[in-house]
Amino acid sequence: MGPSLSSEPLTREDCLALLDRADLARVVLSVRCLPAALPARIALCEDDHLVLASRESAVILAARRGDVISVQIDGLEDDGTTWSVMVSGIASTVSPGEVQTQRIQDSVDRGASLLALPLSVVIGQRGH
Repeated sequence: MGPSLSSEPLTREDCLALLDRADLARVVLSVRCLPAALPARIALCEDDHLVLASRESAVILAARRGDVISVQIDGLEDDGTTWSVMVSGIASTVSPGEVQTQRIQDSVDRGASLLALPLSVVIGQRGH
């Protein structure tokens, strides 16, 4: 018999701490009725929303339409423990002047658009 796989849910505070450490995430959305996961830079702002910097037209269009999107990050701890966090909410576009985050400024300087995602749903789990 192989090793047992188990996981435990993470608290909202744990999820926010992991999101705050992350720079890169996957934006999960529907493109022509098919699931897609596209990269974006992220920054946690005020523990109530994420700011995303993306050059992906599907992500930008979803924000302009006010679509529900999800953002997902994963990690691996030094001890081999894995974790995953997913945030979902209604996306919107924001102008660079509305957001003061140096973390993603380089992406904006290279032509990325800024999006905001309220932390409407935050779930996470840690695997053992």
